[in-house]
Amino acid sequence: MQSNLTPSSGQDSTTNSQSTRSKIDPAWEHVSEERYANGRKALICLYCKKITKGGGIHRMKQHLAGVKGDIGPCKSVPPDVKFRMENSLQEFVNSKKAAQEAYECRNPYGPNVSQFEGDGAEGEEEVQQMQSPMAANSGKRKKSTVDKYFAPRNTQGAQPSMRSVLAGKEAIWRADMAVGRFFYDGPNYHQLRVNLLKDAKKEVQLLVDSYREIWAKVGCTIMDDGWTDNRQRTLINFLVYYPEGISFVKSIDASDIVKDATNLFQLFDEVIEWVGPLNVVHIVTDNAANYVVAGRLISQKHKHIN
Repeated sequence: MQSNLTPSSGQDSTTNSQSTRSKIDPAWEHVSEERYANGRKALICLYCKKITKGGGIHRMKQHLAGVKGDIGPCKSVPPDVKFRMENSLQEFVNSKKAAQEAYECRNPYGPNVSQFEGDGAEGEEEVQQMQSPMAANSGKRKKSTVDKYFAPRNTQGAQPSMRSVLAGKEAIWRADMAVGRFFYDGPNYHQLRVNLLKDAKKEVQLLVDSYREIWAKVGCTIMDDGWTDNRQRTLINFLVYYPEGISFVKSIDASDIVKDATNLFQLFDEVIEWVGPLNVVHIVTDNAANYVVAGRLISQKHKHIN
């Protein structure tokens, strides 16, 4: 049997038709094809001269993209070519996933679909096989859609965690790319710190003004929420409660004044003046002694506030 490589021009019309169809793949620009005298083909990487005698153009694309697997990664491929091959592989995975999801949507109770990762004899798309009705009704447990994400139960120690399934490198990469595209195509630094900031402030001001109209009609309650953070600072959050909901006013560091009732009174009085004294019906505070004294001072100044 001869093993010398000969040009592929001597193929019959059927083989030429198959090759023409498969050569649409962008990886063919970086791969040459030659054939043995017996008709078997071999693909050769144009950069490292790696020869593969099976697997089709998809395997060579993995080689060019630097994917470890059936064939080692090319060490001489230009960066831009590697990037295009990586994108092409990702597009292929996405289209396969979309087709699978579309099938499962159309056939929620139909036969199971099995997908094979290998190429066809001439580098065709992955093959999908469906169970026959006889096989589906044979009494065996049908695979659920979730099963494809987990190792078989009889595989010791091979069960992946939910984190590894839902937050793999591919998912993280897609999320990072989405954020990156937002910043590339979004507003620039000047717009964020000047024009858009002014618009956002105006938008918030209009929203607060609409709340003030409600406070004036039905009244409201000022509430404070004191807490201590990890740095042992005493922080106080001020909120306004009214029938439509609760609005946050501000948060301050009261570490130096929280023990002084007079200072607490001045702090509460500033919030009351901002909300509008006539709009305030109640004040809800802590029951500590200093807060109780501050509450009495508020009642002395604003007789209508309880």
